[in-house]
Amino acid sequence: MLFSRSKSEMVAPERALPGRAAPIPTAALHHVFERPLKAEPPAGFETAVFGLGCFWGAERKFWQTPGVWLTAAGYAGGFTPNPTYHEVCSGQTGHAEVVKVVYDPSAVSFSDLLRVFWEAHDPTQGMRQGNDMGTQYRSAIYAETDEQLQQAQASADAYGAALRQAGHGGTITTEIRGAAEFFYAEEDHQQYLSKVPHGYCGLGGTGVSCPTGLAT
Repeated sequence: MLFSRSKSEMVAPERALPGRAAPIPTAALHHVFERPLKAEPPAGFETAVFGLGCFWGAERKFWQTPGVWLTAAGYAGGFTPNPTYHEVCSGQTGHAEVVKVVYDPSAVSFSDLLRVFWEAHDPTQGMRQGNDMGTQYRSAIYAETDEQLQQAQASADAYGAALRQAGHGGTITTEIRGAAEFFYAEEDHQQYLSKVPHGYCGLGGTGVSCPTGLAT
């Protein structure tokens, strides 16, 4: 997608596309875990939502993480209800491409997921990730609980310090806030790199490890 000023700046709510009342069609089953994509999580499981650039590669990072029970590609953080991929890519919905992660906290902690998040991309790039440019590619954490929100904010401080110590220029631009409504992406985008193993993945980390114990 070609870079333009309009796609690098958040659309004003009153100028966002109207969207639609009904959800757009998506996959019935998760291509990797073979369970319903919208399955109700088991008791005690938790959910987190992350944006770290193109959701194809981002989703693979999380479904490969032990303790993750389900993932889904989608859109969040904007204004347009039930958007399509093309609408999100227009920069006129305000949404980021995100991954919804359902996980077993007895097997993988939110701190562990934050480590995957920080190390899988460059959180200092603003409204882009590598060659993918636009507001939909921004770095984001939409916390589902107050505890997640506090851990996410603490982790940003810790990872920012690690980046500075490593001599990596730039300041973390990750959007960190409370829960945002999640809209499922179309079937083609769900677990894309499982269906197309050699497909495009624009993720690229900084090479700087995330500190352990960052959420405490």
